[in-house]
Amino acid sequence: MSITGAHIARTVDLRDVDQRVLFGQNNVRLRLIESQFDVKIVARGETVSLEGEKTEVENVVRLLEDVITRLRQGHEVTEQYLFYAIGMVKEEGRGPAELLGDRANGAPLVTPRTVGQKEYLEAIEKHDIVFAIGPAGTGKTYLAVGHAVAELKAKLKNRIILVRPAVEAGESLGFLPGDIKAKVDPYLRPVYDALHELVPAEKIAKMIDLGIIEICPLAFMRGRTLNNSFVILDEAQNTTIAQMKMFLTRLGEGSKAVITGDITQIDLDKNVPSGLVKIQHILTGIKGISFVYLTSRDVVRHRLVQDIINAYERYEHRSRPKGPGKER
Repeated sequence: MSITGAHIARTVDLRDVDQRVLFGQNNVRLRLIESQFDVKIVARGETVSLEGEKTEVENVVRLLEDVITRLRQGHEVTEQYLFYAIGMVKEEGRGPAELLGDRANGAPLVTPRTVGQKEYLEAIEKHDIVFAIGPAGTGKTYLAVGHAVAELKAKLKNRIILVRPAVEAGESLGFLPGDIKAKVDPYLRPVYDALHELVPAEKIAKMIDLGIIEICPLAFMRGRTLNNSFVILDEAQNTTIAQMKMFLTRLGEGSKAVITGDITQIDLDKNVPSGLVKIQHILTGIKGISFVYLTSRDVVRHRLVQDIINAYERYEHRSRPKGPGKER
């Protein structure tokens, strides 16, 4: 261990904490924390002792206090959460449990697991139109569907409409086998998956039959007016400018729209501008509309997904042509 600044020692009281949960089997999480900070950590009895450079020791104290708070709130501390908390402490000097606050104790149906997700849910509560832009695995669709189901249960909305563009990837829909439902269902599968995590399958089927939940391709939205509805447009990076305008102008009285997408994974022809990219410049400064930007830090899938996204970002940055680029 290399000590470059003031050398200090601190202890953290663990009397009301199950150390097996806190540190994992054979102290595997303790060793993980030690590997991320230039600090010597020793757990003995009902205390943990820390020794090292002042800033590093204080960061580990903040981290341990954050994890202990998370456990006291009744939440599981996964390896994924631990990595997220380590990153937060290193970058912002405080852990996510403090920033998540009461929201972590149980928003209806869905609970934010990162600060970015908390800001996203708060934006949905406060605004009628919300754009959530960020990489895969950040919970964009899942949190929107969860909030929609919560508003439906609270009778704040009469129905949920889940929409997705059906972008053809090398095959024409017309030549695929089956009726129109069979042709478009593969494009809508991620929306079904999010819904099935929140609502029992038999209830989903009944609500679809009654028209309370509707899942449809974006092309079927033209000419409609949607009143008292919670409308979610997923994979919006694959909309054209005209399609985005068409979708946004469907909203009627008492409706709310959430538009989600990842502008790094656009499947449109390279000569077709993405409606989600352009809308960021078109709708600036309009009251009631919010743009939320999630990052790799908000990824809630396997922790390697975050590393993969960061690796691609570095690669794309190195590969980007010098000089002004062409905006998609």
